[in-house]
Amino acid sequence: MASSEAASHAMARFGLAGRTALVTGATRGIGKAIVDELARLGAKGCVCDVSERAARSELVERVSEAFGGTLNILVNNVGTNVRKPTVEYTEEDYSFVMRTNLESAYHLCQVCQPLLKASGDGCIVFNSSVAGGPTAMRSGTLYAMTKAALNQLTRNLACEWAAARIRVNAVAPWYTATDLALQVLKDESVKAEVLSRTPMRRIGQPEEVSGAVAYLCSPAASYVTGQIIQIDGGYSVMGLY
Repeated sequence: MASSEAASHAMARFGLAGRTALVTGATRGIGKAIVDELARLGAKGCVCDVSERAARSELVERVSEAFGGTLNILVNNVGTNVRKPTVEYTEEDYSFVMRTNLESAYHLCQVCQPLLKASGDGCIVFNSSVAGGPTAMRSGTLYAMTKAALNQLTRNLACEWAAARIRVNAVAPWYTATDLALQVLKDESVKAEVLSRTPMRRIGQPEEVSGAVAYLCSPAASYVTGQIIQIDGGYSVMGLY
C-alpha cells in the first residue's frame, strides 16, 4: 500500500476532520493532552470550566450556536480529589468532590444530549479511574464513589441513548503524570508501592490516555459503547503475580 493511500486510510478510520468536540477540564494534564490529540486529528473544539450549573447551561447555548446546533464529541474530563480518612470528610469536602467529578458530567450529558443526537453520530467519553473499581485502592472514598458512579453512568447511558446514535464510553487511568498524581508520588515510598503494583513498572503519560480517548471518538470505534477501558499498565489485572 502506497504511503499516501495508507495515510488516507488512517485518517478515514481514525481521523476526526469536520467533527466538533467539547472537552471539560482541559487547561492542563490529561485534559490538555486530549484537546491537543483531537485537534491534531482534525476536530474543532471548545474547552470549558464546568464548576457552576448556570455556566454549563450557558456554555451549551454558545456551543450550539457555534457548531450549528450539533455536537459530535463530549469529553467529561474534569476531576479533583480530597484525600482524607472517611471519618474526617466534611460536608464541604463531600459537596466539592461530588459536584466537580460527578454532577458536572451528569448535567453536561443532559444538556448536550440534544446536540449529540442532532449530529447523528454522537460520542461521550468519561475520564474515570481505576479507583472506580472493581477493586479498592487508597484514593479516598469520595473519589472512588464518584468514579464508580461514572462507570455505571457510562453503561446506562450507552444503553439508553444507543437509539439516538450516541455512543458512551469511559477511560480509567491508573497513576498518570499529572499535577494531581505527581503530588502524591513525591512520597518515594508511595511511588515504590505504585510501581510494584504496575506490571509495566512505570506511571502513565497523559498522551497515553488521550490516545485511547481519540480512538473511542473515532470512526474505528463505531461499534464500541458502554465500555470502561483501563489505561493502567496492567494494574487492574495484577493479582498475586
